[in-house]
Amino acid sequence: MVLKFFSRRPEEIPEYEEEEYMEVNVMDTQEKRPGKIGIRIERLNDFADTDRVLKHIREGEIVFLNIKNLKDKDMGELKRAVDKIKKGVAANSGDIAGVEQNWLILTPHYAVVHR
Repeated sequence: MVLKFFSRRPEEIPEYEEEEYMEVNVMDTQEKRPGKIGIRIERLNDFADTDRVLKHIREGEIVFLNIKNLKDKDMGELKRAVDKIKKGVAANSGDIAGVEQNWLILTPHYAVVHR
């Protein structure tokens, strides 16, 4: 098919009518900026940081969360923090997934992590 198209003489090539396009603005729900999605890289140092992380999810931002510091410091506190984050993300209809050993990806309602 492609070879036939390129082997034609210029007068044999069909002319196509110009297609009409309509621009659609993708609006971010929080700041009303067209086509902008916030992505944050955060570090979980202690349990108190969970409130800050959940605030970003409620604001509609995707969060890459490094949990290495808390994992090395106190595994029990890490489990409590991850449970709280899971509940908060689920309450906002978001998604959460672990990446490698020290990273979590948290998404708001409009994004899904494909597994």
